[in-house]
Amino acid sequence: MNRHSLRARVTALSLLVLAAVLLVVGVLTDVVFTAQSRADLRGQLTVRAALAGELVGRGVDAAEIARQVEAPGIRAVLVAADGEVYGDRRGRGRGDDDVLRRPLADGSQLTLVAVDDGVTSAQQRLRRTLFLLSVGGLALAGVVMLLTTRVALAPLDDMTALARSITRGDRGRRLAPARTDTELGRTAAAFDDMLDELEGAERQARESEARTRRFVADAAHELRTPLAGVRAVAEAAVSPGLDAEERDRLHLLLLRESDRAGRLVDDLLALARIDAGIELRREPVELLALTRTEADRVRLRAPDRTIEVAGTPVTVLADPARLAQVIANLLDNAQRYGAVSVQVGPGAQVQVSDDGPGVPPADRERIFDRLVRLDEARTAHDGGAGLGLAIARGIARAHGGDLRHADIPAGRGATFTLTLPTP
Repeated sequence: MNRHSLRARVTALSLLVLAAVLLVVGVLTDVVFTAQSRADLRGQLTVRAALAGELVGRGVDAAEIARQVEAPGIRAVLVAADGEVYGDRRGRGRGDDDVLRRPLADGSQLTLVAVDDGVTSAQQRLRRTLFLLSVGGLALAGVVMLLTTRVALAPLDDMTALARSITRGDRGRRLAPARTDTELGRTAAAFDDMLDELEGAERQARESEARTRRFVADAAHELRTPLAGVRAVAEAAVSPGLDAEERDRLHLLLLRESDRAGRLVDDLLALARIDAGIELRREPVELLALTRTEADRVRLRAPDRTIEVAGTPVTVLADPARLAQVIANLLDNAQRYGAVSVQVGPGAQVQVSDDGPGVPPADRERIFDRLVRLDEARTAHDGGAGLGLAIARGIARAHGGDLRHADIPAGRGATFTLTLPTP
């Protein structure tokens, strides 16, 4: 990156452009002045030659003609018909354009020569004047540009001051340019947008860190309960004097507590995979058939529950194992509260409804957070850790779909809608 001051670079480049313009103007002025001077001299020579022709017609002698034709800066040489030469032959022209030769009516030959009469001196004075004026103009322009660029680039100083204040912790300030149709205006607007994104990212990072800390604390708390149960049952099982029936009962409790801890660890690992970017093995899946299969599995575990599945066949491109995990989670949650109704379609949708007390509108988004279990009747029978819906939504969104609680009146059960993209 160029380390020179932007103000100095702008001034230097502007002066360079101005110097180039002045040089071009000076050269063009000198060329035009020279051409005009030569044209004027040529005109004077033509006028003097015409005067010589008139004098010949009047019968003026050759010596008088040579004398009268001469003028300041013009020398005349007249060669008479008899070879006699009249006039001053010392004057020598500066070029072919400064010499005019013309025969006269009496047979004589007139030569007019434009000699240096101050034109060259005037040209030199003009060049000196242009040079001095150019140098003076450049110096004055440099001083003026240093002052004006300081004012013109003041918004950059404002950006610098704002950036430094933000590094000191002063968040929320913005440049807020009045106009965004100028270069500095667009830069200031882009700078504000960048600050919005950075502060938003910083806020999200802090919120994510806070959620992670709460999640770790809650997970540790959730794991402590089954592990404490496992330890208590294990200590009781090794006590002397236990009969076989009591020992078998303790072993069964030990298996249940360890299974509970294992499920929690599996759920935590599933969430970690979702956060890291779950790998999906997509293939065509017939949604209605998959839903009926998972409903049959739930019926085997809860034969006293009624689960009705209806709808139209829909094929989606998804990971069948992961999608079955989502549907099984929804069905397992719903069957705890009585009859379950499942509707597949229209489109790639699966709606799972139950007859339970429902979810209050204020909590219908919060239930998808991790380790959230409502204090309502829905959790009275739930022994889970509050990770199932978070996992189900994560898998749905990994497929490009979503999982939401339907907007229904409170107290009429709960309805969850799984939406998937169609091929």
